[in-house]
Amino acid sequence: MARHVAAIVLLCATSLLRAQQPAESPYTLKQVGPNAWAAIDNSNAKAPAGANARFVIGDDGVVVIDTFASADAATRLLADIRMRTTAPVKFVVNTHYHPDHVAGNAVFASAGATVVAQRNVRGWIHTENLKFLGPNPKPEQKAFIDALRPPVVVYEQALDLYIGSREVRIRSFPGHTGGDSVVLIPDARVAFGGDLFWRNTAPNMIDASTTPWIATLESLSKSAASYTFVPGHGDVGNAGDLTAFRDYLVTLQKAVADAQSQPLAGDALVKAVMPRLGRQYGRLAFVAVLAPANIAHMDAELRGKKAVPRPQP
Repeated sequence: MARHVAAIVLLCATSLLRAQQPAESPYTLKQVGPNAWAAIDNSNAKAPAGANARFVIGDDGVVVIDTFASADAATRLLADIRMRTTAPVKFVVNTHYHPDHVAGNAVFASAGATVVAQRNVRGWIHTENLKFLGPNPKPEQKAFIDALRPPVVVYEQALDLYIGSREVRIRSFPGHTGGDSVVLIPDARVAFGGDLFWRNTAPNMIDASTTPWIATLESLSKSAASYTFVPGHGDVGNAGDLTAFRDYLVTLQKAVADAQSQPLAGDALVKAVMPRLGRQYGRLAFVAVLAPANIAHMDAELRGKKAVPRPQP
């Protein structure tokens, strides 16, 4: 079932790599606070961004959070930033290592930005991303992964950046990949959640550990209850949307555990759980493609057989 998830991510990465300056914007810019912007992936565009990105403008610089699935989309975002400020882009923060969030790093690094991420991102960006290419990758696909610009500054649990007087808090939380970051802008009461938060969208769970992920969502919904939350995929939301996504993971976990107790396994388990998920979550984007993979990943996780990325020494 992991191949379904891999196909979605690879489709974004490879199709955008080939795209040439799309006529319509790959994303929609939304102001989510004072000098804080979200670039929401336009999934209906001929060449979508593949994921959401964000940027924050301070007194003397800009912080960009994630850089899309292609250099083209990142270049367009840099142009949009330049329309709003002449301040330099000082930092790029990668919320995790998946290619739809890091493929534009080089665009901003070439413009002078320092790429920052949780320590595991540097170790995984050129290794773990190879699994999205399948067993027989084309040379240009492998070259795409090899060319991803890794972070040059890494942190373990917490890092604070300052762009003038503006504070940008970066915090590591477990769940989606094992190397995830949430970026908090206290003065704007905005949180950029990366793929720890998917709004009205079925998630990619290929690297997930759901019990700590559920705890992460519960913690964030309480500690930042009044914040605006920008997800990695889907539109801008709030703490209530964070709780709704947490409920999807809880429902999935319980449904798979119930099916295992019958006992069911493999395709029979997936077939048994799908109707239950469909009744409650059939409205989610990509659910028809990703829900079977979510069920299979959860099945492996609950049986203690799921392979997840391990930190490199």
